[in-house]
Amino acid sequence: MDPFLNSDELRRYLRAQDIIVWGLLFAAIALLGPDRSNYSITALCLLGLFQAFERRILAVPHGGVISFIAKLSLCALLLGFTNGIASRYYWVLILPILSAGTTMGLLGASIAIEIVCLVFLLFIYQLGPDQEILDVPEIFLRVLILPVIGYLTHELAQANRTNARNYQAAAEQLAEANRHLQEAEAAVRRSDRLAALGQLSAGLAHELRNPLGTIKASAEMLGKNLQDCDDVAREMAGFISTEVDRTNSLVTRFLDFARPLALQTEETTLDEVIDRAIAQVERHQPPFDVSIYKNYSPDIRPFPFDGELMERVIYNLIVNAAQASPPQGAITVKTRLTGDMAEIAVIDRGAGIEPKHLENIFNPFFTTKRGGVGLGLAIVSKIVDEHGGRMAVESEPGHGSVFRVYLPMTEAGRSSTASAAL
Repeated sequence: MDPFLNSDELRRYLRAQDIIVWGLLFAAIALLGPDRSNYSITALCLLGLFQAFERRILAVPHGGVISFIAKLSLCALLLGFTNGIASRYYWVLILPILSAGTTMGLLGASIAIEIVCLVFLLFIYQLGPDQEILDVPEIFLRVLILPVIGYLTHELAQANRTNARNYQAAAEQLAEANRHLQEAEAAVRRSDRLAALGQLSAGLAHELRNPLGTIKASAEMLGKNLQDCDDVAREMAGFISTEVDRTNSLVTRFLDFARPLALQTEETTLDEVIDRAIAQVERHQPPFDVSIYKNYSPDIRPFPFDGELMERVIYNLIVNAAQASPPQGAITVKTRLTGDMAEIAVIDRGAGIEPKHLENIFNPFFTTKRGGVGLGLAIVSKIVDEHGGRMAVESEPGHGSVFRVYLPMTEAGRSSTASAAL
């Protein structure tokens, strides 16, 4: 649709103040100016109308050049109808100069000013024997004022553009700082939740250990003392012992989450740690019906980290990926060097994660698995945080997930990452 016929576009590009200001100015000039012939009034009306719509013209490609040429043509037409170089409307040549100064660079504005001055001087050849003739100083002053105004306009526009760029850069920096602040606030809130839940888990696990031991010992003793014919009671005692073992395993995970980690860092090859984790997954009982592919980067040299804990991280991520994958699915474990960080990516083609759950998956006790506890990823995230690293996840429901672990390879990288987290 033609934007001049679209009311929304008209409201966007044609402001009421433009109509009022330019309309009043050119109406007053047409009514009170030194020359009120039909030709001059028509030229003034066209110039005022174009000035009011200039914002729309400037929005199109090469709009500054189009605006300059159009206004210079209308100004030359007006001067041609009103005594040419002796016209008392000579000041309208300021309008195309203003357009050039505000929309063009220094070179373009300079060329535009020279063109305006040349057009004005060409009216000397239009002079007739009965026309008013200006003296040379008057012509010189009229020509001189044009480049002065053009230069000042360009300097002012350049200063405004510089300020706009500075304001934009400052706004982007503030937005980035605000994003980091929000991330830091989220990390602090998460740390507070982890600390509170850790204390609760530690206290609860400690209190449960003793009665669980008593229950298991009693069930085992009961099973030994039952008559061989009492199969139901013996089976019930076995159930009690099995459930106690499962509960004790859960308590152990609570303690793992609650207790502070003591990293044992040493120069370790990341590929070897991943290989051990994959071998552990392949020995999982019951086995997973998935294929695991490796894609290691040769650029990652050995660097200091806790190999045992990181093996646990990778093992948990691969197990989660296997549980999310369909039968005979594929999992890819990929590494690459990203700046001074080693990136480990565990990629599956499984069910994916709902977007509403993405921000909660690393929180303790959050799980979407039936029978899950929700501590696996929380412990993984805690281990990575202790290394000064970070985790990221990308997922699309029905298309799989990518869990990324970023580990700093230098002490300076770990320090900077920890400072950013604080």
